[in-house]
Amino acid sequence: MKKQVRAIAFSGIEKAIISIKGQNVIIDSDVARIYGVETKRVNEAIKENPDKFPAGYILKFTNEETYSLRSEKTTLEKLGRGQHSKYNPTAFTEKGLYMLATILKSPQATAATIAIVDAFAKLRELSHTIAKLTDAKEG
Repeated sequence: MKKQVRAIAFSGIEKAIISIKGQNVIIDSDVARIYGVETKRVNEAIKENPDKFPAGYILKFTNEETYSLRSEKTTLEKLGRGQHSKYNPTAFTEKGLYMLATILKSPQATAATIAIVDAFAKLRELSHTIAKLTDAKEG
């Protein structure tokens, strides 16, 4: 019997995209949720394939950035023994997400990748539209 692939809502991905260090990214725990895997599987993919994640593909959070992010996002909270994960999150840029898609291969990963690509494309389109409107208003 074929496993049914969960539909990925654009709004779920749109809410997961955050801006950090001047880049639009999705943090590892949100990527894992979207891909339907555990966060540690996402991070294992990075560890086992470092050549696929050169500079600019992923961002590592500092302790200060992690603390700041925790105050903004509840997705970093973990239930169980500790309130938060003991590791600082990793953030994936759009390029990093494309590379992750080459590693995490499943019907759910394929659906997630398509939804993520669409979300980033819509975000770029929106940014261009806002820039044009701003230029037109100033001109």
